[in-house]
Amino acid sequence: MTTHIVTMGGGGFSMSDNNAPTNLDRYLLELTGRRSPLVCFVPTASADDPTYVRKFLSGYASLGVRTMVLTLWQDAKASLARLPQADLVLVGAGSTVNLLALWRAHGVDRVLAEMMNRDQDLVLGGLSAGAACWYSGCVTDSFGDLRAWPDGLRMLPHSFCPHWDGERGRQPIFTEAIASGMLADGYAADDGAAVHWVNGVFSGAVAEREGARVARFTASDEPGAGGLSIEQLPVELL
Repeated sequence: MTTHIVTMGGGGFSMSDNNAPTNLDRYLLELTGRRSPLVCFVPTASADDPTYVRKFLSGYASLGVRTMVLTLWQDAKASLARLPQADLVLVGAGSTVNLLALWRAHGVDRVLAEMMNRDQDLVLGGLSAGAACWYSGCVTDSFGDLRAWPDGLRMLPHSFCPHWDGERGRQPIFTEAIASGMLADGYAADDGAAVHWVNGVFSGAVAEREGARVARFTASDEPGAGGLSIEQLPVELL
């Protein structure tokens, strides 16, 4: 059994022209190893925004896959009961804090953990909030301002910062939080770039556009390091 987790700084169908699927979307589908995988879109972070759902359904309709949507504002029990059928769980952008509060209240986190432990391959992924949620902490604007927040799912024992190049105000907050120990050592990804994990182990970085970057940040007590070590990672262009 293999669990892939692909965390995008940004990109995919919801940030493309006309919501067309991108190479990151196709990469996620290829990881399932299935000809017609069942893709579950999770719009919790956007309050199950119907416009966002329509963008997903429209974008993925051209990919020859089966689709479903996890909804927690309506029919949550029935919707959650269908979640274990998914081959790919794709989590959308929005409020990370609200996303995890609702997941924990409805038991989505427990269902996902059970899915990861079964004898079947699984792909988990998302962008922005849908990427940050898998880590132990992140930089989020869920409270109105940008701040470090150390209360993620911890399925990945690191921290994450999305939109590294798209929202530069996140950069000093993320680096200072790691240097101070508020956040665990972590990763940052530009819009259009992603970090790929296999069974909880770093597998590599990928991007759907040239020049998109992924970096690893580690607290350091080396003289002159300013409390932080930064490593730019090689990125495979999809």
